[in-house]
Amino acid sequence: MRIALLGYGKMGKVIERIALERGHEIVLRKSSTSDFEGLELANVAIDFSIPDSAVANITACFERGIPVVSGTTGWLEQYDKMVTLCHENEGSFLYGSNFSLGVNLFFELNSYLAQLMAKFDQYQVSMEEIHHTQKLDKPSGTAISLANGIMEHTNHTNWSIEKQTPNELPIDVKRIDNVPGTHRIFYTSAVDTIEISHTAHNREGFALGAIIAAEWLASRKGVYTMKDVLEL
Repeated sequence: MRIALLGYGKMGKVIERIALERGHEIVLRKSSTSDFEGLELANVAIDFSIPDSAVANITACFERGIPVVSGTTGWLEQYDKMVTLCHENEGSFLYGSNFSLGVNLFFELNSYLAQLMAKFDQYQVSMEEIHHTQKLDKPSGTAISLANGIMEHTNHTNWSIEKQTPNELPIDVKRIDNVPGTHRIFYTSAVDTIEISHTAHNREGFALGAIIAAEWLASRKGVYTMKDVLEL
């Protein structure tokens, strides 16, 4: 499979290494200062760029008929627009806030626990997320996905990293050097705390998941998520 890498930072380089190990070819390594030359040679594109570049990268793929897997976060206010554009171009699109197998299983666990806890109003739910200092968006896309999973089953109508109103889910955001990603969910009462957490040890899981998603998407049309890839 011929892959275009849209974004060639730390994640892009890990994706490149694992893709080559799996027998794939890299036909484009696009940075923020380079163009899309070579994109038309790709069977699929993987976008791990920055929020300001994501929409342009995804649009370029749709215009050229290239399936695109995007793991860039911080641009989701335009997600619906990209879904519409994908359908208009009969394209292929898969967005994931996190491609790690473990995190996607954690999403399911989080949703199930929120459903269990919904009838016990003595417990107050909160969240903590920790990432490396180079991460641009706050909170992380993974944290937002977890928050959405909780809000589906509770009275919370929004999340906030600032001072919360009663219906807002609090997210404590921390940025610490060399932390790939940690997410914790707490249900706290006057007598105890229930906690679930996911801790990434490196970027390998994210990169491998993105490549698996690209392998899966390359022969399909439409809009998908990692739940489709992993059959969750």
